[in-house]
This record gives sequence, structure tokens and C-alpha cells, in this order.
Amino acid sequence: MLVASRNAKKLAELRRVLDSAGIDGIEPIGLDEVPDFPEEPEDGATFKDNALIKARSGWKATGLACLADDSGLAVDALNGMPGVLSARWAGRHGDDAANNALLLAQLSDVPDERRGAAFFSSCALVYSARDSAPSTATLMTRVAEGRWAGQVLREPRGERGFGYDPLFLPEGSDRSAAELTAEEKDADSHRGRALRALVPALRELAERGMRR
Repeated sequence: MLVASRNAKKLAELRRVLDSAGIDGIEPIGLDEVPDFPEEPEDGATFKDNALIKARSGWKATGLACLADDSGLAVDALNGMPGVLSARWAGRHGDDAANNALLLAQLSDVPDERRGAAFFSSCALVYSARDSAPSTATLMTRVAEGRWAGQVLREPRGERGFGYDPLFLPEGSDRSAAELTAEEKDADSHRGRALRALVPALRELAERGMRR
């Protein structure tokens, strides 16, 4: 199964979810293992839109069942931004240090009680209902969403995770997302919740050996 991402940590998250659910028969691979993959612009207005763009693109290009996630941080004081622009908030895609620095600067005068935020994730699973060419296949689509509430810290804490994890203090926790173990993060995170909601579809996919 193709995971429409070049982020090794997202791939590892999915593998942990599959293992914890006892699902055998699915071997996730990332985009780095697909030569010359034609990535489409992620220009959707919502996380769901972008997840579907990536999942459908991956299925069409490779013929594999494809799982895609689009996720980001919505900050109350910024009217829900950076949102779908989270990965490129500072202008260059995937520059975590620059994104974090810009967010801290934008919130420098915001008091603690107004630093509420939440991570959101939409995970889309796309696959063929029968073994056939893309032009004639019946496309099956499953989408699940997850939310992780918390607030933005005033300085980074922790070395684990990626993205805005060092700045995010989950609700009810005294440790940032980057201070949690992988297992602790999986249990509560936005993406962990969305992926677990897809477990029944993933289990069915594994049982049917679904690959066109």
C-alpha cells in the first residue's frame, strides 16, 4: 500500500497502528520508493480536500491502494491559521524551524489564556473495488478525521516528533508533543485517532489482498 508522503515518521506511525491492530498483509511504502512520482498541487481548501487529492493521485499513478494524510495546526488567536498552510507557513515547504519561529513571533504578545490551538488530521484511503485498469475500476474511498486540542507554548520543548510538536502542549498534559513517546503520541494525536478510525477498512483491505 502506498502512503502518499515522504515523511518517514508518518510512515512509521502507520506501521505502528497496523501492528497494534494486528493487521498483517499490508506493507506500507512511501513516495521515496516510487520513482518519478507525479505529485499534484495540494491546493484544496480543507485538510480533507488535500488528503483526497494525494490519495487519488497515488492510486492513479501506481495502481496501489493509497493512504494519504493532510494535517496541520489551527491556532485560535490566528483565526484557525496556519491550517492547511501549516507545512509552508514561513514560505518553504517542510522548514520546521522557520515555521515554528514565525508562529512564535506572531503569538509573542498573546497571553497564555488565548494561546489555544488544535492539530487536525484527515486521512483518506483510496483503492479499487476490483482488479482492473484505472479507467474502468470502481474507486473506493474512506476518509477519517482526528482532532488533538491543546495550546501553543512560548518556546520549543522536546526533541521527538516533527513539525509544530515542540510548541504544542496537549490538553491535560504537562509535556509537549515532542516530549511524548511514540506510543503516547499515537494514543492521543490527531493522526493516531484518524488512522485508528480507518482500521476496519485497512483490515478488510488486508483480508482481500486488494491490489489492482
